[in-house]
Amino acid sequence: MSDLFDEEPARPAPERPGRRARALVITGVVLVVGFFLLTAFASIYTDRLWYKEVGYSQVFSTMLWTRVGLFLGFGALMAAIVGVNMHLAFRFRPLFRMSPSDASVERYRDAVTPIRGWLLGGVAVVVGIFAGTSAVGQWRTFQLWLNSQSFGSKDAYFDKDISFYVFRLPWWNFVVDFVMAATVVALIGTAVVHYLYGGIRLQESHDRLSPAAQVQLSVLLGVFVLAKAVDYFLDRYDLVTDDHRLFTGMNYTAENAVLPARNILVGVALICAVLFFLNVWRRTWQLPSVGLALLALSAVLLGMIWPAIVQNVQVDPSEADKENPYLQKNIDATREAYGLSTVETAQYEGSANPEANAAQARAVLGQLANAPVVDPLQVRDTFQQRQQVRSYYSVPQVLDVDRYTIDGQEVPLVLGARELDQSGIPTGDQNWSNLHTVYTHGEGLIAAYANQIAPNDEQNGRISWAEGIGSGSSGKTDLSETSEFETRIYFGELSPSYSIVGKSSDDANDVELGLANVGSGEVQRTTYDGKGGVPIGSTFNQLMYAIKFGEPNFLLSGRVHGNSKVLYNREPVERVEKVAPWLTVDSDPYPAVVDGKIVWIIDGYTTTDKYPNSQRDSFESMTDDSLQQETLGIQTIPTDEINYMRSAVKATVDAYDGTVTLYQWDEKDPILKTWMEVFPGSVKPKSEIDEALLEHLRYPEDLFKVQRFQLARYHVTDAGSFYSGNNRWEVPEDPNSTRQVFQPPYRLFATGEGDRVDSDWSLTSVFVPYRKGSLAAYLQANSDATKDDFGKLRLLEMTDQSAQGPGQVVNEMKQDQKVTDTLRDLNVQQDTPPRYGNLLTLPVAGGLVYIEPIYVVRTTGAGSFPILQYVIVKYGERVGIGETLPAALGDALDVDTSGSGSSGSGGDSGDGGDGGDGQGSGGTIDERIASALREADDAFKAAQQAQRNGNTVKWAQEIDKAQKAIDRAVKLADQRDKAAADKAGKGDNGKGDNGGNGDADAGEDSEQ
Repeated sequence: MSDLFDEEPARPAPERPGRRARALVITGVVLVVGFFLLTAFASIYTDRLWYKEVGYSQVFSTMLWTRVGLFLGFGALMAAIVGVNMHLAFRFRPLFRMSPSDASVERYRDAVTPIRGWLLGGVAVVVGIFAGTSAVGQWRTFQLWLNSQSFGSKDAYFDKDISFYVFRLPWWNFVVDFVMAATVVALIGTAVVHYLYGGIRLQESHDRLSPAAQVQLSVLLGVFVLAKAVDYFLDRYDLVTDDHRLFTGMNYTAENAVLPARNILVGVALICAVLFFLNVWRRTWQLPSVGLALLALSAVLLGMIWPAIVQNVQVDPSEADKENPYLQKNIDATREAYGLSTVETAQYEGSANPEANAAQARAVLGQLANAPVVDPLQVRDTFQQRQQVRSYYSVPQVLDVDRYTIDGQEVPLVLGARELDQSGIPTGDQNWSNLHTVYTHGEGLIAAYANQIAPNDEQNGRISWAEGIGSGSSGKTDLSETSEFETRIYFGELSPSYSIVGKSSDDANDVELGLANVGSGEVQRTTYDGKGGVPIGSTFNQLMYAIKFGEPNFLLSGRVHGNSKVLYNREPVERVEKVAPWLTVDSDPYPAVVDGKIVWIIDGYTTTDKYPNSQRDSFESMTDDSLQQETLGIQTIPTDEINYMRSAVKATVDAYDGTVTLYQWDEKDPILKTWMEVFPGSVKPKSEIDEALLEHLRYPEDLFKVQRFQLARYHVTDAGSFYSGNNRWEVPEDPNSTRQVFQPPYRLFATGEGDRVDSDWSLTSVFVPYRKGSLAAYLQANSDATKDDFGKLRLLEMTDQSAQGPGQVVNEMKQDQKVTDTLRDLNVQQDTPPRYGNLLTLPVAGGLVYIEPIYVVRTTGAGSFPILQYVIVKYGERVGIGETLPAALGDALDVDTSGSGSSGSGGDSGDGGDGGDGQGSGGTIDERIASALREADDAFKAAQQAQRNGNTVKWAQEIDKAQKAIDRAVKLADQRDKAAADKAGKGDNGKGDNGGNGDADAGEDSEQ
């Protein structure tokens, strides 16, 4: 009894620590999963709102449901294959006690059995998620397969339409790879279950597999090998897109060794699969094992060793002959895939002799008004200093070149959008309200004449402004003739990540900061009222965007109200990539003034790396040059390598309201046609392009870079010559760049070949022989979209092997005595060395003319910026330098333009006083040349002033007057050269003692 009373009273059992920890873990997992689900939902929901706002809801829904369908379809298929096989392995487990030797697996079986159902479901779900995620990335491949359009041409080896390789084969490869992957995962899961439950007994010396395990494993292995047979069969078609040392596509070894080997491997794999299926009944692994070993041995011997023997024994000793027909097909396919099959090729002398100098000079000077001398890279700082107005405005690092009709004359312009750069806002003022509701947009375009230099206006960098503010004496000309011009830029390359716009009521104050009135200092306020932007008036939408941007002010700030809109995804390239995720977008969007508003124009390309037998190269490497900017775009192919490219789409983005419009440009491109089937209505027909927009469409730069890269080798169309490599070219390095990168192409009014003097708005580049500095060829693409021959590629191949390339020309310019003397004085006066602008090459009248601007950096109270100080000109063997292009050309003619007398004296001006030939008779021949050039220079200045004043008639008269004076000077220079040549040929007979009079007499004799 006492023991009963001595016992302590019972206490409640303490709660086990593990239960509390488990509850905390479960709560944490639920919170984390809930957070990710909410974030994912907010992302999808806001994306839906954005696509609806830009008018591309169908694109969003097609992409979403395609991805969802692929995820669910392939995820469920993978989960079902793995789950069913693991369930069958358990269902048909052996119903006998484990032998003592199997006791080591009892612990695992006992641990798994209570949670067997959960574990099976978990494994199926996990592998299904991985498979579904992998399938989601194939949505483009699936849609191309589902909507494929015919190319209308067949490959050279399997006689299949090219659409099979571009659209269908990639999808079938994915399906076969999926089947093999699913079979392997199911095989592993099945083997584990059989091992745990006794179906596989590794400790036994015989009967290691139960009958059920043997049947199931045999079927799975048979399916895998059968899928491998299909894979071998499809791999045959991949031979036309395989990369080899010499080229991409089918080669001798592939056709005569690899292709037969894969045909044999298909048969061996089929036999092996049959043996595995027969093993369901035969219950012996001997034959399947032999078949599998034979397949592996065949894959090594036939797939690897035999092709290597053929390559080293048959091909390498006589590679030129063996590979000739295959290389020829590669050449033909490459030229077709990159749009090079219609290049117009002509021979070009490329050098000037004394008799041809006059003709060259006449052609150059005749087009003087359109010769670009303003470098879009160098003058960027000048634009910044002279036209940015406030520190929070900026222009792109590389300006754009376009052409506009001003006062009836089509002129090239260097221009940039004055965009908002929030990094220029004082640090203390960079709060959320200012960054996202006040500083919201840029304002207007800044443009300068690319072909005009303001002689004495160093305050503006000696640039003649065409559009801007505070342009001073150089005047200002609007680029739009409409009565209302929308200058605000809410969508641009430098736009903020997002902005909240809109007024709470009509009576509310404007809060967005506009372009200040520089003259009065008045601060302008404005409010965005465009149709773009996602409404966020509802609390739910504000919550979703607060989650998307991680910013609670969407819910807390008074600047977010019922009428608010949010602007985001504002970069033009980004907007086009989102509404057309199947496009490869050009890296350089450019602004244009169209119908009273600023629009961004972007070129969109269709690309693939599956075009049969076409050469595959890196897109990034082909387009890299000294002007290339780093861009992050959506890739439409697994890597950046391509072997087919078309300028398929012209896209525009309204700089004010963000409207994105896609126009079909290449109406024959099968890839574009396929995507138009996938997203019907997203691309407008070419016929809907407005005429005002058409005037500013240009030949795409990235396409041109890719074409010139390929043309460096594939201008050779004969396989034998191609293999020898004796006529291989390369794109020259930029002679003025510190990096080893390609010289960029340039836009200019380029002359036609031969004796043509008409000019085309063109994109141009040059080639040099491989590892040499001389000039090999000149490439020109017509960039005027209003002309029928838009996009026509003209290739001028130099017949003169000594024609100088860019590097040689720049070196010779720098070493010229007149240039070094001039720049030496410049170096003494300035703190920084001069900057060399872009070197332009112009083929004119059988010769080549080179133009390069020289800039100096001047430091002022407002900062430093480059000033266009000199222009260097070289044609023939002559180099000239001057403050203007006419002066530099006059210097290159080796005449003294600083002589006494005005251009109108001595009977040298006008058309009178010269006996009807317009050449005059007073003074020496050099004096007469100098007088004519001064007259031309004065006339050009008068023409520029008339152009700024809007006097088109006066402008035409002065241009005509300048042209006549130039022609007169060129004829005189030609006569002087001929006289000098005659004198050298006849020897010194005393007639040369008269100096200039002797030259004049020779000139008069020549005239007669």
